[in-house]
Amino acid sequence: MQKSKTLKGLLAISAVVAMCSSVGVQAQTPASPAQSSSAGQSASGTKLSAGDEKALKDMAQANINEIAAAKIALSKASSDEVKAFAQKMVDDHGAALTKVQTVAQQKGVKLPTEPDAKHKGVAARLEKQSGKAFDKMYMENAGTKDHKMVLSTLQSDAKKIKDPDVKALADAHTPVVEQHLKSAQAMSM
Repeated sequence: MQKSKTLKGLLAISAVVAMCSSVGVQAQTPASPAQSSSAGQSASGTKLSAGDEKALKDMAQANINEIAAAKIALSKASSDEVKAFAQKMVDDHGAALTKVQTVAQQKGVKLPTEPDAKHKGVAARLEKQSGKAFDKMYMENAGTKDHKMVLSTLQSDAKKIKDPDVKALADAHTPVVEQHLKSAQAMSM
C-alpha cells in the first residue's frame, strides 16, 4: 500500500516535470526574434541593461504625462479641434502605455505610475487656465514641447537599446510621436 502511494506520487511528479520540460523546450523554439528574446530573458532571468530599462521608463513616463494632460484638455478645452487632439492623445498614448507595461512586466521592470514633477506643475497651471488661453497653453506644452522632447529622447534611446523587444517598442512609438508633433504644429493657436 505504501509502495503504491509512493509510486503514484513519483509518477505524478514525473508527469509534472515532463510537462514543464516540454513547455520549456516549446518556449525555446523561436517563432520570431521578439519571442525568442522574451523566452530567453525570462528563462535565464537576465536583467535588462540600465539603458534599456531607462528607455522603457522614459516611454512609460512620456505616455503617462501625455494622457494626464489630455484628460485635462478633454474637460477644459474650448476648441473642438483641441478636444479631438486630446482624445487622440488619450487613445494613442493609452495604447502605447499598455504595450510598454506588457514588455516591462515580462522584463521585470517597475515603471512610473503618475506624471513626473515637471508635468504635475504644468497640469496645475493648465487647471488655472480656461478658454483660448487654455487651448494655447495645452497645445504649446503637451502638443508641441512635450512631443519634441519625447521624439528626441526616443531617437537618442533607440540608438543605444540592445533588447529587441524594447527596440521594437521605441521603433513603433517614433512615427506616432512624429505624427502627433506634426498635428500639434499644424494647429498653431
